[in-house]
Parts: sequence; structure tokens; C-alpha cells
Amino acid sequence: MGRDPDTLLRKFHEAAWDEQIVFDMSVPGERGIMIAQPDARVRKAVGSGTDVIPAELRRRSPPELPEMNQMRVLRHFMHLSQETMGTDFTIDISQGTCTMKYSPKVQEHIAGRNPGIREVHPLQPAETMQGLMELIYRLEQFLKEISGMDRFSFQPASGAHAAYTASSIIRAYHASRKDPDRTETITTMFSHPCDAAGPGTAGFKVVTIMPDKEGYADLEAFKAALSKRTAAIFITNPEDTGIYNPRIDEFVKAAHEAGALCYYDQANANGMLGITRARDAGFDLCHFNLHKTFSVPHGSMGGAVGALGCTNALARFLPVPQVKFDKKNGTYYWYQGTKDSIGKVRSFLGNTQSLVKSYSWIMQHGAEGLHETAVCSVLNNNYMMKKIGEIPGVTIYYAPGKRRLEQVRYSWEKLHHDTGVTTEDVMRRMADFGIQHYWTSHHPWVVPDPFTLEPCESYSKDDIDEYVAVLRQISKEAYENPDFVKNSPYNQTVHKVPNPSINEPERIAVTWRQYLKKGLDKKKHAPRLQSRKARSH
Repeated sequence: MGRDPDTLLRKFHEAAWDEQIVFDMSVPGERGIMIAQPDARVRKAVGSGTDVIPAELRRRSPPELPEMNQMRVLRHFMHLSQETMGTDFTIDISQGTCTMKYSPKVQEHIAGRNPGIREVHPLQPAETMQGLMELIYRLEQFLKEISGMDRFSFQPASGAHAAYTASSIIRAYHASRKDPDRTETITTMFSHPCDAAGPGTAGFKVVTIMPDKEGYADLEAFKAALSKRTAAIFITNPEDTGIYNPRIDEFVKAAHEAGALCYYDQANANGMLGITRARDAGFDLCHFNLHKTFSVPHGSMGGAVGALGCTNALARFLPVPQVKFDKKNGTYYWYQGTKDSIGKVRSFLGNTQSLVKSYSWIMQHGAEGLHETAVCSVLNNNYMMKKIGEIPGVTIYYAPGKRRLEQVRYSWEKLHHDTGVTTEDVMRRMADFGIQHYWTSHHPWVVPDPFTLEPCESYSKDDIDEYVAVLRQISKEAYENPDFVKNSPYNQTVHKVPNPSINEPERIAVTWRQYLKKGLDKKKHAPRLQSRKARSH
């Protein structure tokens, strides 16, 4: 039936299956595929295949994996998929600062199905994977041009990991200059939390600068924090308010005058591609999240890459190995770096298939297309900000009347004051309309009852209008019947969320063995275990 033309809302109800745990569905002897045994002549010629494995490395018993037929496996995972709202099922605007966007399926086809990429082993000879090495090398050249940096490493497994890797490089740089007193880094309140956590994990003391009334990091407070102890500044721009700091070059200049390095967290780069560059603002290092700006799916925390760039002055400290090109021979080779390298921060080059996806995305767009993605992101965001600003109960924090780049930090402070409905109540009610993402904010909440939305270039006006219509409807419900919103969700797999916190160690089991050890849901699973035993007989 589609959306109601009057309200722009649509009917939705999530599937709810009383689904067993896959281990609990196991039936001894069931198989999905019967693997043919090798011919006797083959076995005689090459042995069992396990003969070459040293005895001390062999399992004493087979792994305790579920035994299931194909139909049972397929049905199980289809049921689970119907209980999950993924990117392909819903409008996943929001998740501000994470740049959730549509990733063309051709990228999955290239990276996941091409044997020249899928089946490459990182230890095979370089001459046998020249094509993949060329792709990685060319991706580095693209990011160098986009950022202005001189070199890149693709080893970091996330933006936070890139911040940690940069911290290690900064520490090595100051150590090489015999400057051991550089023990502090400076960040800002609305920079990403990893800009404090990365240096903190690397052993630096972190100083955080709070925003002024316009939402910018206070420049005078920043200058007062600089000293001979400052090793570097770590800053996101635009910060998680979507407000671009027009005085960023003054921050960089002040830091350099104090002898510090400058690190640019460009996870929020979706509204700046082809418009501004880290190097042009004077930064020494920067990173891009390929799983944000360059369209690699987030992949349940598994597909991420924090591409870390730096100037030539810091290149010798980068992780190894790196792909380099021998112009004389026309071949690509693994460069193992110098004695100054901080070494490996992850195995080999990290998520190589994700590099393929980013390369593909850049090639699909070209330079003009990348610029257009930024323009569309900013247009989408400012259109959405205008529409949401008209919803009763919403406040837009900082820089009143001014535009934002790719996201906005909104507040339900007035709605909460008027009705008692909080941003977390709104979040649960959003799920009743089939909306996957609604993000509040990093903690601590500087903005009261926040919600942070980021509509990227891949969303249409219809998508934005529907998302806004859902927020408008929830606001209406809150003013008319606040308890109705507070008791949501109603159309979801789970109709009541008694405790949204996951900080309950006694109820957490990440493995089947742990699940059994903790005796979770014994009564619920006892009949199934008995029936499984009965079936096996």
C-alpha cells in the first residue's frame, strides 16, 4: 500500500519468531552436505590429509558444532534476518558521526566474488598479486590527493585504531627528537571520543577543551592549554555538531608554535570531499574512515578501515609493510620500512577487501562525483534541519540561524520538560515505524536529551520526508499521550525493553559453552534438549 500521502507514514510490524539457539537445534547425524570421501587410490598416494599436521596440533576430539540439515539452517537464519532491521530494509538516516550510507552492490560483487581478490593469501609472492597491489597503491594516491598528505597506511582497523596508531607515531617522533617531556595531547569536547581514547591508550595525558556559546572549541582556552608538554592536538572538524570551525588554521598555527603536531580526525568528511583538505589547514596527520566516507559497509564492526595519512616528515614512522611501486621494473613490492617504523599495528594490510570497495566507489564517482557527494550531503542535512526545527519539542543547539555541514545535534529538552518523554523513549518508538537508526549522542551528554542525525548523499527527499514525518508523529503522540510513547515499542520483535543496558555480566554469554555454564534459561531449553535426544534415538 505504501506511505499514507497525508502523513507520509507507513504500516509496519517486525516479524517475531520464537527461535531456538542454533546449538539447541542440533540433531546428531544430520548433515547439510554429504562430502564425498576421497578415492582409495588418492588416499594411498597422498595420505589422509591430516598426516602432515603434527600430533600436538591435532584436536583430541571433533569440534562441537551444530549438526543440521540445509533446510533447518536456511530457515533459522532467514528467521533471524526477519527480526533484524538492516541497511537494505529501512531508512538508516541517523547514527550521526557514523555516515551510514548506501553502498553499491557492485562493490560486494567485486570484493567478495572475484577469486583474484577473495583467494589471495598475504604471504604469497608479490609477483603473483600485482593486480591487487596496484589497486591498493592507486587507492593511496587517491587519498593523498583528497587529503593533501604524502603517505598512507591502511593497517588500522577503525578510526579509533587510527587515532591510537597516530599517537604511537607522535610518541616515536618526539622520542626521535630527544623530547621526552611531550606527555600531553589536547582534544575538544565535540571531537570524536577516540581523539581522547587513542592518545590516552598510548599513554598520553588528555586535556579536553569545552565549546563556547557558538559550539566552537574555545580558542583562548586552547592556547592556554598549550605548553612544552603538549605532544599533539587531536581534533575533528566539523565536530559532532556539524559546525565547521572557520578558525581551524589558528588552532594549528598555535599548536605548531608550541612544538606540537596536529592530527585531523576526518571521520566527518562526507560534507567536505573536494572542498577542504587536511594538509591545506596545516595538519601533520589525518585519517579517513573508509567505512564511513568511502562507502565500505560498517559490517557489524568487522569491515572498518581507518586510513591513516601523514606528511613526509612522519612517513618513516608509519606501520609496515606498505605497497610501493618500482618505476624501473614496472612492478609493485612490499616495503618493510626503516628502523623508525612503529611496526605492525594489525596483521598484514588489514581489511584488504574493504580497500577494494573504497577504490571501486572512488572510481565510480571520479573527482567531480566526490565533490557532488559532499554538496548533496550538505543539502540533505540543511533541508532536514529546517524540517525538524519545525517539530514541537525540538531544539537545535549552537550557532542559531547558521547552516551545518553533514549532521546536526538536536535536543528533545523541551519535549522532555513538557511531557516527560525522553530521547530514549523516542528512540524505542522509532522502531515501531521500521526506522533502523536513531542515535542520541556520545556520553557525557553536553546537550540535554540529544539526538544526532546525519542524512548522507545517498538519501532521497522522500527518505528524509518520511523520517521527519515519524519524528513529527512521535512528538504529537508525546504531547497527547506521553505514556503511550514511554511504553513502546509495540510493533517490534521485543515489545518491552525492561533494561536497555548490556552491563549485566551474569546474563551475557558470547559462546555456547558459556551459555551452558551460566545455566541461562534452563527451564526454557530443557524440553528442547529432551526432544532433541528423542529425535536422535
